[in-house]
Amino acid sequence: MNYYNVNNPSEKVSLKSAVLQSISSESGLYMPENIPLLPDSFYEKLSDLSLQEIAYEVSNAMLGEDIRHTALKQIVNESLSFPIPLKKLDENLFVLELFHGPTLAFKDVGARFMAGLFNYFLQNENREVTILVATSGDTGSAVANAFFNRKGIKVVILYPSCKVSELQEKQLTTMGGNITALEVDGNFDDCQRLVKLAFADVEINNHLNLTSANSINFARLFPQSFYYFYAFTQLGNVDKPVVISIPSGNFGNLTAALIAKKMGLPVHQFIAATNINHVVPDYLKSGQYTPQQTHCTISNAMDVGNPSNFPRMLEIYHKLHPAIAADVKGYWYTDEQTRSAMADIQKQYDYQADPHGAIAYAGLKEYGITNDHISIFVETAHPAKFPDEVEKATNKKVQIPPALSKLLVLEKNAVKIPNDYLCFRDQLQQPATDN
Repeated sequence: MNYYNVNNPSEKVSLKSAVLQSISSESGLYMPENIPLLPDSFYEKLSDLSLQEIAYEVSNAMLGEDIRHTALKQIVNESLSFPIPLKKLDENLFVLELFHGPTLAFKDVGARFMAGLFNYFLQNENREVTILVATSGDTGSAVANAFFNRKGIKVVILYPSCKVSELQEKQLTTMGGNITALEVDGNFDDCQRLVKLAFADVEINNHLNLTSANSINFARLFPQSFYYFYAFTQLGNVDKPVVISIPSGNFGNLTAALIAKKMGLPVHQFIAATNINHVVPDYLKSGQYTPQQTHCTISNAMDVGNPSNFPRMLEIYHKLHPAIAADVKGYWYTDEQTRSAMADIQKQYDYQADPHGAIAYAGLKEYGITNDHISIFVETAHPAKFPDEVEKATNKKVQIPPALSKLLVLEKNAVKIPNDYLCFRDQLQQPATDN
């Protein structure tokens, strides 16, 4: 399988190059030349398959020509060592919980899968790779955990100052070793811009062998498709259309879900649910895409004004607005509406959702939760990452898991930098701090 640059389709690279380079020198994302349609036999046995069996079948169809099958099975098994439960809240309403991994956020599956691919492709190469990660909340911690102290890999995480929760920041800044955290005086889009400038800087790129672990890297994005296949397994045999609402910021999760649909998963409707950073819902309604200035919200992982994965969404639908608008509905919500949604879920279903999951739930309600279809909303982070907001909205104490509570006593170790590329460039060339 070749992977093409969405900005220059004539440029094609191998899976190894797409993973290790992450993005083209023209800042173009890579997409597979072909998204394979899984055979009917796969869907006929889907309800009997384990999460690991599903992940292997799906990834083998997409990546199997470029990686040994035994290695792929190992990567799958190591990546998916925790549950991804679909919980029933009502007769036709379910929540898909993606926060049971080591950092309690949905990014764990993609980060661990990608780390396995990096190990596979670098095993016989004598070079160091520098991974750049811009994060608006959970990506950085998932990547740090997945790549911590892996040989030949340095990780540099950029996050916006004062715009992530306390627990999220602790996850980003307390590991040390081969992980360096940069606290940027700006927002997530500024962090993402610095990363893209570094990739376009031929000298620094060649010197440091730069790559990314954001969902701009196809290896981080694609494994998120496993969630949706497995949701159908847990539903069992249903005779109603399935509607899935996904909280969306940089749109990697939704793009992976659209890839699953392209591979034949029979999802009737997707909902792109966002906060007031609603550039994609606006596009879905109007057909016009206009990047916005990023606005800070209580659902900070979705504070993205120019989502990187939007070009991939367009590629899946051959840039045809009517086609994508038919499969994806877009809704957006203010902080007050998000708080109301958290309160409503608690009152109606005795379920404590974080702000991101609450926005997905609000999207389902606006679309319509009826007996005519199965409704699923995606819960992407443990509510303990946002205890103040969740407790105020639900009037219920949030239980802090041990994995998070032990972080609170650790000392933050981050380098503060201005929103300036030259300063960032200088910092990139510093050795990783060991604390």
